[in-house]
Amino acid sequence: MGGALLRRWLAADMGPVAVIDPAPRDVPEGVFASSAPPAGRPDVLVLAVKPQLWRDAVAPLLPRLGAMTIIVSVMAGVTTAALTEIFPGAAIVRAMPNTPAAIGQGVTALFTTAGDLAEGAAEALFGPAGATVWLRDEGDFDAVTAVSGSGPAYVFAFIEALAAAGVAAGLEPGLAERLARATVQGAAALAAAESGTAARVLRERVTSPKGTTEAGLAVLLPGLVPLVGTTVAAAAERSRRLAG
Repeated sequence: MGGALLRRWLAADMGPVAVIDPAPRDVPEGVFASSAPPAGRPDVLVLAVKPQLWRDAVAPLLPRLGAMTIIVSVMAGVTTAALTEIFPGAAIVRAMPNTPAAIGQGVTALFTTAGDLAEGAAEALFGPAGATVWLRDEGDFDAVTAVSGSGPAYVFAFIEALAAAGVAAGLEPGLAERLARATVQGAAALAAAESGTAARVLRERVTSPKGTTEAGLAVLLPGLVPLVGTTVAAAAERSRRLAG
C-alpha cells in the first residue's frame, strides 16, 4: 500500500519524499531510501508498516519529529489512542486506502480529531489516490477495512471464480479470463457512471423476467448475501484483533 501511495505522490509532484525501510526495494528514482531516517524533521510522517511491528518500527523516528509533524497512519487496527501513547501531542490522522489508489481510483477513509490543518494535509496526501471519505466515528474503521480496504481482493476473487466457471462451461481459459475481467470492469464503470442509481436497480435492469440472468441469480443471490456478510465480518474481526 505504501508503494502505491508513493507513486501517486510522485506523479502529483509532491515531495521531497524519503522512504525508511530495513530492506528498501523497487523505490522510484529520486526518492531517498534507507534503513535509517534522514536528517531533518519531516512535515508529515506516514506509517505504512505491519500493525504487529509498528511500535518497534517507529522508535528510531521519535527524536526526528518536530512539534508540527503530522502523523498519518495507514495501519489496520492501530487506534488513535495507541498512536497518541507513542506520539503525545502530535496531530494524528488515521487513513484506510485501498490498492486501486495505485492508479488514482482508490477510496480512502479518514479520521482525525486534530483540526483543520491535519484535515487539509490528509486531503492533499490522499486526493491523488482517488476519492476520500471522512468518518465521524473511529470505531467504523474495522468495518471500512473489511469492506473497502480488503474489498479489491474480493473482486479479484470473483473474477477468478467467474473465469473458472466460464472454463467449466466450455470456454478456452484465456477467453474466459478476458471476458470475466472486461465484464467486471464494464459493470464497475457503469455503476460509477450511474452513481445516483442503487445497485439493486442496476441489477434489476439487467434481469429480464424468465431470462438467463434471472436463472443465474436464482442460484447466486441466496448464498451470496450471507457469504459476503460472513466474509466482511471475518475481516472486521481481524482488524479489531490487530488493535489489541
